[in-house]
Amino acid sequence: MSGRWDRLRIATARLGGDSSAPGSRARRSNAGSVGSVSELRPLPSRTVTLGRIQPQAPTHRTIYCNDRDANIPVGYKGNSVSTTKYNVLTFLPKGLFEQFRRVANLYFLMISILSTTPISPVHPITNVVPLSLVLLVSLIKEAFEDWKRFQNDLTINATPVDVLQGQRWESTQWKKLQVGDIVRIKQDGFFPADLLFLASTNPDGVCYIETANLDGETNLKIRKALEKTWDYVTPEKASEFKGEIQCEQPNNSLYTFTGNLIWTSRHYLFPQINYCCGDAALEIQSSL
Repeated sequence: MSGRWDRLRIATARLGGDSSAPGSRARRSNAGSVGSVSELRPLPSRTVTLGRIQPQAPTHRTIYCNDRDANIPVGYKGNSVSTTKYNVLTFLPKGLFEQFRRVANLYFLMISILSTTPISPVHPITNVVPLSLVLLVSLIKEAFEDWKRFQNDLTINATPVDVLQGQRWESTQWKKLQVGDIVRIKQDGFFPADLLFLASTNPDGVCYIETANLDGETNLKIRKALEKTWDYVTPEKASEFKGEIQCEQPNNSLYTFTGNLIWTSRHYLFPQINYCCGDAALEIQSSL
């Protein structure tokens, strides 16, 4: 019996049991193993679904195509571009903060403060005046550069683009473009936002884009529309397109895209070849 009990004790010790054995708790703690058999749990399994990709909340958003009223409750942001660093209220505090992030300006600021103390052998003006002039010139330069950025933003936001309104194309500004709108991009035109390619004047539903403004590559990249939407070129036909897009949230990835199109009670996968990044240029054939 004693031999059988010893063999049972060894077996339970290998599984993490036999807590009554002296020093067993210390050895298990040092080894980092599980404290008891009841605490052993199977690892969660990960299921991979082939075919249609279904983005999961909250990492996805739903967009209703050609239906502004349905997208209003979601509260999507506008398409206005702003690259400025300052405004009227934040220019002075933020501008000074940016200047004193430089080690040289911070050093001369400390010297100017020390020069105001009685132990300083020099007059404070000898340090304060040069530092003030340097800061003034730097702030004027920052204000001029930010003003140029503001002017450039106004030009970009006022760029016209054709948007489908009812059964006709209407020219509107980039900044007034809304999520879910159907737009028409002509040859050599730039994309006002990230677009999903629906149709082209090319009979095989393809177009070629250039992404030099985004990644510096000048070679043309092919984009191909879904075969089911090839004939949605005219405004009368495009106005009939009422679909629902489930896609990932906006991100900085230029080469990946995950999304589904729910249209006529069927699901269609939007691969990367349907995705057109904003600020890219359309080179061959006009498209939607």
